[in-house]
Amino acid sequence: MLVHPSRVRSLSPNAPGQGPVVYWMRRDQRAADNWALLHAAELARRAGAPLLVLFALDPTAPGASARQIDFLLRGLAETEMDLRDHNIPLILALGDPAAVVPPFLRQVGAGTCVVDFDPQHVALRAAAAVAAAFAGALVEVDAHNVVPCFFASPRREYTAATFRPKIHKLLAEFLEPFPDLPAFSAANLDGFAPVAFPAAAAVNTETLGWPVADVLPGATAATRTLAAFVGERLNAYAEHRNDPNAGAVSTLSPYFHGGQLAPQRAALAALAAKSHAPAGADAFLEELIVRRELCDNYCYYTPDYDQFSALPDWAKKTLAAHADDTRPYCYAPADFEAAATHSALWNAAQRQLVRTGRLHGYMRMYWAKKILEWSASPQAAIAIGLEQNDRYALDGNDPNGVVGVLWSVGGLHDRPWANRAIFGQVRYMNERGCRRKFDVDAYIARYR
Repeated sequence: MLVHPSRVRSLSPNAPGQGPVVYWMRRDQRAADNWALLHAAELARRAGAPLLVLFALDPTAPGASARQIDFLLRGLAETEMDLRDHNIPLILALGDPAAVVPPFLRQVGAGTCVVDFDPQHVALRAAAAVAAAFAGALVEVDAHNVVPCFFASPRREYTAATFRPKIHKLLAEFLEPFPDLPAFSAANLDGFAPVAFPAAAAVNTETLGWPVADVLPGATAATRTLAAFVGERLNAYAEHRNDPNAGAVSTLSPYFHGGQLAPQRAALAALAAKSHAPAGADAFLEELIVRRELCDNYCYYTPDYDQFSALPDWAKKTLAAHADDTRPYCYAPADFEAAATHSALWNAAQRQLVRTGRLHGYMRMYWAKKILEWSASPQAAIAIGLEQNDRYALDGNDPNGVVGVLWSVGGLHDRPWANRAIFGQVRYMNERGCRRKFDVDAYIARYR
């Protein structure tokens, strides 16, 4: 057994049938370091069956911005080459996965479909639809989390303090090296031509959220970025990660979100470097494993995860009590999008997001908290923050982004603080606090 059995679970009651094993690739868009692909390969090897990889792209899905589809497709082109080096074909199907995956499975006579774990609404609905329509076995593998989400905890965890000991208890069991992906016979490619990726890219005609040219997608770029971070910046991470001018952060989030780099690979690299950067490695592993996997836990166990109703009771109560407080400024969504507020610092953060597809983590907190302060209601602030993040961020449409906005706006995974106008007991941030941490004027000048 290549893959830890607790990473794997059945999504349908059906037994495996005769025919090819299909890996329905969704969140983990890479050939290497992919537990779902490794499990599919092992099933195919045991059955003496072909192995196929299917990716279903719906360019009309909510949040499918041009820059994210561009990043995805350019990375997927490299993944296809890596797969074909192992004689495994990649098939790209255009359309709603719930509508296009079952016909493909029937067309190729699949006996088993393996899918990677994704806790978000669209993915959960698609998996349920495929389970209902497919006569073979549908098997899910968590290839994204170091500790499988559905194994780490059976319930929603309300703070990192309750989640952390559960994760740490299981790390030795799950934080293991990856085996190599086996190669199949050349016949496994028969009948499957390479994907015409330029034609696929043309299906997206959306003009908002234009592609980001200076962030290279793909597994090779992700691996190089990880090596540069561990070798050059990990030592400074603990002390300087909250300074957006310091260049101390990993810049890996687009690759994690796009599935082009396994977080477990990054964790192994950080552990290997711990002897020369102990504080940086510990701080990075806390963010990479505990905090990031807490986000998956939240989305998986919270059906209304992107709504005001999902906030902790104390936060809903305190925000409701201050809902009628006078706002010093009240901006429409278009004002936020255009970086047309009174604040040069906030406008710089919005420009960083729009121009680069990235927003420094500390600035993302400040950015979202000011959307709360300058919006008509907390509900409006959540909607605006998520819409802007998902449209422009290369790591948008991700549990981390959802939790980042709801932590900032509504105290998710946080505790009550001193009571004040508008925020109630939700943690407050302002420009003075930013100026104590970093050179605000230099940041503004960079994104003027």
